[in-house]
Amino acid sequence: MNQCAASHIPTVTFDIEELNQRFQSAHPIDTLAWCVENIRTGLVQSSAFNVNGMVIMHILSQELKVAQAIPVLFLDTLHHFPETLALVRKAQEVYSLKLKVYQVPDVNSREAFAARYGEALWDRDVEKFHQLTKVEPLERGLNDLRTVAWITGRRRDQSTTRTQIPIFEFDRKQRLKINPLANWTKVDVWTYVVEHEVIYNPLHDQGYLSIGDEPLTTPISEGEDERAGRWRGTGKAECGIHLFV
Repeated sequence: MNQCAASHIPTVTFDIEELNQRFQSAHPIDTLAWCVENIRTGLVQSSAFNVNGMVIMHILSQELKVAQAIPVLFLDTLHHFPETLALVRKAQEVYSLKLKVYQVPDVNSREAFAARYGEALWDRDVEKFHQLTKVEPLERGLNDLRTVAWITGRRRDQSTTRTQIPIFEFDRKQRLKINPLANWTKVDVWTYVVEHEVIYNPLHDQGYLSIGDEPLTTPISEGEDERAGRWRGTGKAECGIHLFV
C-alpha cells in the first residue's frame, strides 16, 4: 500500500498495484468512473486540448454526467495555435468546463514574453522555455487546486517514450496520476470521436496529430510516431511536465 500525501492536500491512500491490475484492460469510462466515485475532492484534469483530452472531457461530461465539474487545468504558454485557443473557448461552451488557466507570471502576450526572455527562447534554450511556460505553471496550478489526483491523456502507442506508462502512477509529489487512455490506440480514440461526435482541433485533420506550441509543432508524415511533429530535429520527446512534475 502506498500513500499519496503532501502538506497542502488531504492525505489519501491508494493501492497502485491493485488498481493497475483491476483496470489494466478497462474501458476509459470505467477508469474515470472509479476516479469520480473515489476521489471526491482534489481530482483535476490536465489538458492541452489535444484529441485525447477532448475524449476525456466528453466522457466526464456526457457519459458520466459528473454533477460537480472537475477542474480542467490548461497551460496557456502564450504560443498556442489560434485553432487551439478557439477550441478551448468552444469546449467551455459545449462541456461547461470549470477551466483553470495558468501561465508565466506577469506576462500576457508573446511580445511581452519575448521582451522579458528574449526572442525565440525555444531555439536558444528549449528546456528553459518549457520550464517557464509549462513545468512551473503546471506545478503551481496543481498546488493551487489542492490536487490529490490528476488525469492526463497519454497513451502507450503515442511514442517510444510512452510504451510502458501504467493506468495509475504517482508523480514526483506523490499525487495520483491517472492515464485512462493508456491502453487505447489512436484508432480507438478516433473511433470514439467519430461515434460520439466529439469536438476536436481542426489541425488534426491537417497532419498535426499531436499539437503543442506553434513554433515547435509540425505536421507528421505517414509512418511517423504520433508525436514526431513535436520539437522536430531536436531529439526531444517530452516537454518536461511528465518528467519533472
